[in-house]
Amino acid sequence: MAAMNLSREQQNELLFVGFNQDYGCFACGTDTGFRIYNCDPFKETFRRDFSSGGIGIVEMLFRCNILAIVGGGRNPRYPPNKVMIWDDHQSRNIGELSFRSEVKAVKLRRDRVVVVLQNKIYVYNFADLKLLDHIETIANPKGLVALCPSSTNTVLACPGVSRGTVRIELYDQRKTTLITAHEADLSQMCLNLEGTRLATASDKGTLIRIFDTQSGQLTQELRRGADKAEIYSVCFSPNSQYLACSSDKHTVHIFALTKEGGGADGAAPLSTSAHRNSQTGQRYSSGSLTQSTPISREDDSTENSKSNFSFMRGLLPKYFSSEWSFAQFRVPETRTICAFGVDKNTIIVVGADGSFYKAVFDANGECERTSYSKFIQAEDDE
Repeated sequence: MAAMNLSREQQNELLFVGFNQDYGCFACGTDTGFRIYNCDPFKETFRRDFSSGGIGIVEMLFRCNILAIVGGGRNPRYPPNKVMIWDDHQSRNIGELSFRSEVKAVKLRRDRVVVVLQNKIYVYNFADLKLLDHIETIANPKGLVALCPSSTNTVLACPGVSRGTVRIELYDQRKTTLITAHEADLSQMCLNLEGTRLATASDKGTLIRIFDTQSGQLTQELRRGADKAEIYSVCFSPNSQYLACSSDKHTVHIFALTKEGGGADGAAPLSTSAHRNSQTGQRYSSGSLTQSTPISREDDSTENSKSNFSFMRGLLPKYFSSEWSFAQFRVPETRTICAFGVDKNTIIVVGADGSFYKAVFDANGECERTSYSKFIQAEDDE
């Protein structure tokens, strides 16, 4: 789920903005509490204002009354090293998790609570908050983690212990896969709704790579642009037919994806699978060099743009064989997160300046804004 923590670059009362698991809603943490907005149709569904104190993280559990909140801002409602499980029907906390350092991110699903710290990730059972797993990571100031929301597939992806690597936990299979995703530091990652695909981007911000979570195989490589950029968010469409990303270039790019099991030409990432011994809990590893398979598209009528030199791939640098976005949508010069809407071929964009956009795109690359709202006013405007 795409989210942005705004506490260190605050331009209004917003401290945090993040979508829920199915992108139907988004939550905002503010200097005085939190708010929940419905995406389509766009409207505020409820808000909770406290007498004092800001909320720096708000994680929804689909549309239910249970949320995970963390204090933030100049005057935090709760210590930033605590996760509070909030029941809005009862207007009180029903659970609490405390740590020795600041909480960077929280993710929820119906049976799990995942808490991200600077160098560790903790996984808890939701019902009784019993610790199930803890994972060591490289320094993770952005709180990068991806948790599959589907109750039929327990998949978690997070940074590994070295630069540019991703660790995928397939808990139902007691299997761990390590992927060398990028040479540079990771900047974003997300899973599709089924947990079968992982998208990653690095600090360079030029490429987005798609991996199969079972095999660790690179299946597609997408190019946002040629110059360096900060990727703010990446997201899959509900049917995994498309992927979108937003960045500090203030353009949302939309890409067409290959079918499950497709592969990127020339891709051969080194992945290592580690299986948990069901009795001892120990891991044993086996390295394997995965091979690519032919590409097949979800929709033959929608294809990404490619360089005119793509017929010479293998002889020229990867720049000339990359797949570019087939549709783009310009947004204001502010930090943004994006998601696909409930209506077919729609994209939702939420900005740190309190702006909300909805746009519709087609297979020919046309993208048109259909809705705009301002849900937070800048401090200078108040």
